[in-house]
Amino acid sequence: MDTWDIFAIIGTISFALQGGIIAMEKKYDLFAVYLFGLLTAFGGGALQHVLIGGSDYKLWNQELLFIVAVISITVVIVLPKPIVKRRVFWTNLLDAFGVVAFAIKGSILALTLGLPASAVVASALITATGGGIVRDIMSQRKPILLGENIYGLWIFLIGVIMGFGGVESISYQYILFIVFSGLRILSFKYDWKIPYRRY
Repeated sequence: MDTWDIFAIIGTISFALQGGIIAMEKKYDLFAVYLFGLLTAFGGGALQHVLIGGSDYKLWNQELLFIVAVISITVVIVLPKPIVKRRVFWTNLLDAFGVVAFAIKGSILALTLGLPASAVVASALITATGGGIVRDIMSQRKPILLGENIYGLWIFLIGVIMGFGGVESISYQYILFIVFSGLRILSFKYDWKIPYRRY
């Protein structure tokens, strides 16, 4: 199992759980809960494949990740209600791990394809946010990427570091994951925001 697979599994578990929790909070039926979880987990990767490129074989042969996602969603369904009701905490925590893992995964794909640094940044953004955007639109929520909180900035910085810094060492990639997951958690814990202009 290579680094790509590890980050793919981390991201898939995080986003599948998160999508399932949000669907349950919306009081959708079980089919919708699984659908939300799967779209959140795989939406970004599918969009990345369309816009950035990659192997059709890898896109359609992800049985392990599909099984991991289904098991993760099932866990959400059978968890005690008091745990699931802490929706804000769990969705933010899972989102922190998911977006960072998928941002690194997307960057690795672009680097593997020999694409320029700008494409590495774009791949990180698309892979990390695509599934979440689909989830938010389907649940009629304002996409978190467009919110006031520091969200896209962390993903952008990961892409820049991976693209321009040539971070190909597995150790450095894990350090990136730990550092930026921590920054994402701190940003929602302390409500860090990017300044914006009011009209």
